[in-house]
Amino acid sequence: MRYKAVLFDMDGTVLDTLADLTNAINHTLSDYGMPLLDKRRVAQYLGNGAAYLMSRAVPAGTPDALREEMLRAYQPWYDSHCAILTAPYPGIVPLMRALREAGVKQAVISNKQDSAVRQLAQEHFPGLLETAVGESESVRRKPNPDAVLAALREMGVEKRDAVYVGDTEVDLRTAENAGLACAVVGWGFRTEEQLREAGAGRIFQSAGELRDWLLE
Repeated sequence: MRYKAVLFDMDGTVLDTLADLTNAINHTLSDYGMPLLDKRRVAQYLGNGAAYLMSRAVPAGTPDALREEMLRAYQPWYDSHCAILTAPYPGIVPLMRALREAGVKQAVISNKQDSAVRQLAQEHFPGLLETAVGESESVRRKPNPDAVLAALREMGVEKRDAVYVGDTEVDLRTAENAGLACAVVGWGFRTEEQLREAGAGRIFQSAGELRDWLLE
């Protein structure tokens, strides 16, 4: 096998969270009388955390104080509605099982708030992960390397023995900032053109292809 540990991005990499995220942001926008967004627009705003999503979702000129108020309303609502339509992408659970059987340690890293990350990880990947880390007061959001480095410490794995798997330009920068190799997948929230522009080389198009490469 290539690595002793695999650290997965969550949204757009192992979990298709787009429908629940879209519903949550639109619930908040509706409560404040603002225009709603379609899933395609929301997908382009994902990857940089909830604050960034909210900053892009509200109309231009929305006062900072109002945007922050909306963010405070959005986060607990999403926490309690984050697992309604969300599901693993095809082949992800078999991939994780194959890695675990091979003795590879696994973690999920996300810019989602830590409470939602841990809830979703436990619901969809029970017994498959060593840890799951989201944004919190002590963990800055990606592309800062905090979550990746925290997961590596918890797993007891050196950087050279781990790979980071993600689906956006944020993930590429996160891996670089953390000093890890990066594997890029093409089924998430960015187009192949966007990934190429961000510096992606090989782009894995299925979980099976990624599994074969990781266990080669």
